[in-house]
Amino acid sequence: MKIISKIKTAPKKSIIPLAKSTESIYDIHINNLESKAIDLADFKGKKILFVNVASKCGFTGQYKDLQKLYNTYQDKLMIIGSPCNQFGKQEPGDSSEIQSFCERNYGVTFLITEKIDVKGNNQHPLYGWLTSKQKNGKKNSSVKWNFQKYLIDEQGELIDYYFSTTSPMSSKIIRHLK
Repeated sequence: MKIISKIKTAPKKSIIPLAKSTESIYDIHINNLESKAIDLADFKGKKILFVNVASKCGFTGQYKDLQKLYNTYQDKLMIIGSPCNQFGKQEPGDSSEIQSFCERNYGVTFLITEKIDVKGNNQHPLYGWLTSKQKNGKKNSSVKWNFQKYLIDEQGELIDYYFSTTSPMSSKIIRHLK
C-alpha cells in the first residue's frame, strides 16, 4: 500500500517591481533653433535651468543675468531657454531672428530651443513634464508668464520653479548651485 502525502504549498509569488511613478526628463525630445535634436541626457550630472523666453517682454533684460549665471556656473549648470509666443505675442520672431536677437543684444551662449508652447493643447512635452506632478514627481504648476524658471538637479529631478519676477541671480536659485 502506497501512502501519498498531500502537502499543500503556497503558490510562488512573482516579484513585480513597482512602476516608477515619474517619467524621466532625459527621455524628452526637443530641438535647438537650428532644428537639431538636443539630448537632455548629455546634461546628466549638471543642474538645468529651463526658462521660457521672449524678446519683446518687460523681463527680456533677464537674458543678461541668465548669461551671467551661465558664465559663473557653467561647470555645474546648463541653462536652456525656450522661446514662447503665448504671452502677449512677445516672441513673434522666427528661429534666425531669435538667435540673432539673443546673440546681438545679450551675448547668449547657453542653449536656446525651438519656439514651443508652454501651456495649453499644444504644450510641448518638456513643459508637460515640468508642470505635472504626475510626471516630475514633485509638484504641479502652471506657467504664468515669460521668463518663468524651472531648476532640475543633477539626476534629473525637479528642485523648484520660480516666477518671472525672480531674478536669475536670486539667492533662491544660486543657493542650489553652490
